[in-house]
Amino acid sequence: MLEPVLSKLADKSIILASGSPRRHHLLNLIGLKFKAIPSNFEENLDKNLFALPSDYVKETAKQKAKEVASNLLEKGTRADLIIGADTVVVLGDQILEKPADERHAAQMLARFYITYTPILYKDDNVCNRLSSRSHYVCTGITLITDIEKESMNIVQFHEKTEVIMGELSHEVIEAYVKTGEPMDKAGSFGIQGRGSTLVKEIHGDYFNVMGFPLYSFSQHLLQLLK
Repeated sequence: MLEPVLSKLADKSIILASGSPRRHHLLNLIGLKFKAIPSNFEENLDKNLFALPSDYVKETAKQKAKEVASNLLEKGTRADLIIGADTVVVLGDQILEKPADERHAAQMLARFYITYTPILYKDDNVCNRLSSRSHYVCTGITLITDIEKESMNIVQFHEKTEVIMGELSHEVIEAYVKTGEPMDKAGSFGIQGRGSTLVKEIHGDYFNVMGFPLYSFSQHLLQLLK
């Protein structure tokens, strides 16, 4: 989709406000030339202030991008486009982000498992309830242009993808957590790695589950260039 405009973008200063290797990989995959500058914004917004998870991820993505924009302005560094992104997993009405430790990761995975019985970590009440295997991954994207102007041009959107897990045994959950793969991923699984064997089906953008919705990003970028 971006092929007609990639040559025009080649001489633009495009900044990805993220240190995520998966987002780096996906933008490289589509041939976009960019520089990655991880945002120092602390992801500690009060989730209770947002009516929807999509509002939460869009605001977090915006704050990440604005923090990088502010630093670039202070240094007098040019940027034609700054891209901010944030991804969470949503189960029911609860937002699941990156796990704090292995126990937390196992708890998250157990919630996706509808026939779960209270064997893992018996002292944790959260593991004693049944839960649906269907959840969704929500990514918020912010595109900022005209950062040198008093009023920056900010475009925001989000993408949702439904994910349905297969039935997971306690042994599978424990072994997967021990690989370390879940520890830096929202919802405690990576669909592009060993976690792919845990997922029965998805409905929507596969790349969104990896952390960056390429199709909707390309659509909005093309619209921005018009």
